[in-house]
Amino acid sequence: MTWLRDMFGTDKPIIGMVHFPALPGTPMYDEHGGMDAIVASAHADLEALQEAGVDAVMFCNENDRPYTLAADPAVVAAMGAAIGRLRAKVRVPFGVDVLWDPRAAVALAAATGARFVREIFTGTYDSDMGHWNTQVGEVARYRRLVGARDVRLFYNIQAEFASPLGQRSVADLARSVAMSSVPDALCVSGSMTGESVPLELIERVKAAVKDVPVFANTGVNDANVADILAQADGAIVGTFFKKGGITWNPVDQSRATRLVRAAHGHAMEH
Repeated sequence: MTWLRDMFGTDKPIIGMVHFPALPGTPMYDEHGGMDAIVASAHADLEALQEAGVDAVMFCNENDRPYTLAADPAVVAAMGAAIGRLRAKVRVPFGVDVLWDPRAAVALAAATGARFVREIFTGTYDSDMGHWNTQVGEVARYRRLVGARDVRLFYNIQAEFASPLGQRSVADLARSVAMSSVPDALCVSGSMTGESVPLELIERVKAAVKDVPVFANTGVNDANVADILAQADGAIVGTFFKKGGITWNPVDQSRATRLVRAAHGHAMEH
């Protein structure tokens, strides 16, 4: 697990989500505010998370609903432009996630200097977006092609807003992915954004993969983060950090601070 400390400065990092407002080319994009409004919103969330003490941030196009399985070039270009304008303000390691397109996310990471990517890299799903068939081998080769071999890949092995077509248990799936698909870390999720992951599920996945870091990907809050970090190697937090605990709202620095303090208290105990 030494790469976690090397990258994040801690063994069990808390990664806070910076959700862009709807981007150009998507149904809820605000043409009047344009890119300036997008950058201003992301900047405010970034500053709130950094002041709260998160160990890293991840930029994501969470508001580009309804989602697609292949990112529009306008979305990727807008994310790259916004991150470029914010880059000097980022004081912690950062990652990117382009929903739901791992190739686009890897390309964005290569262009912006992101240290890690989270996406659905493996599996076939019945999803709200239609039939979803990933191509992990092609994406892994693409990472080499664009010079991003040092970008860490976080494999979300439970797609949100979707169910797998196979019948394997999550622990068996994790063991298989860890052996065959070369993840840098695995993420375990609830069935949708903001839904908690059962502690026993994290424990089973950790036992199955041993040396691959396992992150709780959804539903982490100030009340459960200590218990989660007793099992997981880190947590990715979006919804709890938002005002009122609503995914689409701006970051509430006081909520973020509470969770980070609870997480750091756990770290001090161990």
